[in-house]
Amino acid sequence: MPRQAHDFRGLTQPRRLRLLDAIQRNPGRAAGMLSAETGIPLNTVRDHLRVLEDEGLIRRETQHTGGRGRPAIVFHPVGAGASNHVAQARVEGASKRGRLLRAITREAPAILDDAALRQVDVLFEHLDDAGLSPVVDERELRFDLTPCRYHRLIEEDQELVCGVHERLVHDVLLHSGGPLVVKSLEPFVTAHACRLHLTFVTPSDGTETGNAQS
Repeated sequence: MPRQAHDFRGLTQPRRLRLLDAIQRNPGRAAGMLSAETGIPLNTVRDHLRVLEDEGLIRRETQHTGGRGRPAIVFHPVGAGASNHVAQARVEGASKRGRLLRAITREAPAILDDAALRQVDVLFEHLDDAGLSPVVDERELRFDLTPCRYHRLIEEDQELVCGVHERLVHDVLLHSGGPLVVKSLEPFVTAHACRLHLTFVTPSDGTETGNAQS
């Protein structure tokens, strides 16, 4: 049963990737500041921000300073507790489709609890939508990825591309809510594949607790 997926248009355009990277690194800046930092014309920045927001990758916030004039509009990544109806719809849809697929195909008992399964399902769809062809091992908490769509961008700036995707994974896990966090992202374990490892975190102290076999 194929999963329902909608491609992230914003992630394959170099300028949008640079803007998303800038927002991830320093949240809470307005379009003009982002334009000055990236060297992208302001009108183009606004168009790209609109696409990234429509895809649930960033959110806007009205910043009231108490002074005269219009309040500033600033932009943030979508993480834990963020209000973005597109991102929330993705979480709900991925979780529902994951439960349906598991009910049809699973023969053995689930390895993970409901919250962790929700995170895995949401992250799977996110990575699939991003064109990374994920293959997940729930027991090992591992995603094998094929970054074929990003070869050209990676050749130009691997640190930018891999950094943006790793931070997006972090935000997706936070937004979907649960005990799993990123443990490591291994770029190019083979010539054409990367590997993402997750781990459990104890909410009280933030320490890692191992994989699903523990």
